[in-house]
Amino acid sequence: MASTLNMPHLSANPVAFSGGGGGLRLASSRQVSMKRNNTDMSMGTRRSVAASVIATGRVSRSIETSSGLADVWREIQGCNNWEDLVEPLDSLLRNEIIRYGEFVTACYKAFDLDPNSKRYLNCKYGKQNLLREVGMEKSGYEVTKYIYATPDINIPIQNGASCGRWIGYVAVSSDEETKRLGRRDVLITFRGTVTNHEWIANLMSSLTPARLDPHNPRPDVKVEAGFLSLYTSDESDSKFGLESCREQLLSEVSRLLNQYKGEELSITLAGHSMGSSLALLLAYDIAELGLNRDHSSREIPITVFSFGGPRVGNSSFKERCEELGLKVLRVVNVNDPITKLPGIVFNENFRVLGGRYEFPWSCSCYAHVGVEVVLDFFKMENPSYVHDLESYINLLKCPQRVQVQKDGPDFLSKAREWLLGTQNFNPLPWRNAASNMVNLVQSQRT
Repeated sequence: MASTLNMPHLSANPVAFSGGGGGLRLASSRQVSMKRNNTDMSMGTRRSVAASVIATGRVSRSIETSSGLADVWREIQGCNNWEDLVEPLDSLLRNEIIRYGEFVTACYKAFDLDPNSKRYLNCKYGKQNLLREVGMEKSGYEVTKYIYATPDINIPIQNGASCGRWIGYVAVSSDEETKRLGRRDVLITFRGTVTNHEWIANLMSSLTPARLDPHNPRPDVKVEAGFLSLYTSDESDSKFGLESCREQLLSEVSRLLNQYKGEELSITLAGHSMGSSLALLLAYDIAELGLNRDHSSREIPITVFSFGGPRVGNSSFKERCEELGLKVLRVVNVNDPITKLPGIVFNENFRVLGGRYEFPWSCSCYAHVGVEVVLDFFKMENPSYVHDLESYINLLKCPQRVQVQKDGPDFLSKAREWLLGTQNFNPLPWRNAASNMVNLVQSQRT
């Protein structure tokens, strides 16, 4: 029988600060009712961060201030579902959230949006230079592979047919960084939505069976069709076409796990927006196929750090992720509408009546996976900041009022300009729908 636990939650009442960069803040706390099992907190439990607690930088009672990351990395990676680390937010965990968020930011800084560039819609730099060029030369990681995604969506775009676009990278910790971390970390990061095909994939809200394990397809486990398309589609029509995003990733992850077999390992996935969906799909895929089990059948922990991510699958998908032991930490802004999609109505809050009776359509309801860290910020002059990754990270770095300092043009605004200015893309419904993905923030601040 489930017991009820009352814990503080951040207020959804936003406050806008004036100023050129826009102010950020953590909300005040209020009480919400949450349920947990008497013996173990469910992975899907919602937990929140109170402003007064984060601002003081206190460390939770479960991890001593003197502890180094190498001593407690399993707890920081979620082996106990971040029990006692989120409320209040542990300082080591906060630093790790920021660190992995900056690896995702590197995707945006390196992504080429200049239509006159030879590397247009690809990475500006080679693998060996990427982290140095974006100011992360001391990160302690080496990029081993670039990842490309090809959505199977046939619409006319500026450059003709659908083709693979750079969407992220795989990296592995160096020997020195491995000593600091307490394990060899295999890292996969994904950027968010930019191209027309990716916007359309975001709008494909229908659920479809994932069927990623050929030996056990599990038809009840369903995910959003657009995300699955981005993950599994390839360029098979072309003689020299790319493998699917999935094939590229599973091959590289398997190679690295084999290369470092015998060492203490972790698999960490980080993504923003659409990228967090791909991160979760990959985490599920690795675990479902058993690729994270070594020769002695010991499981390598898999952790997902999601920033501003939408829902990915149905309740059966959520339950299967929990069964497989996936650890997902979702960092969300209460004013960010993307985190409420898909399934604004039919979601985890609308499948059970009175906490006891499931509706017949419950299997078709979307459900978030993981533990939630809630932030609250809004900028009146530019509402797109509610989904901006740098805004997320800046607030975590400085919970008090801070000014958002942007290196170069606003990425979301530039991507939206590119989308609306694309030639030969006439279908008005798609165009308006994609535009509304950004404009929705003005009407969905709940």
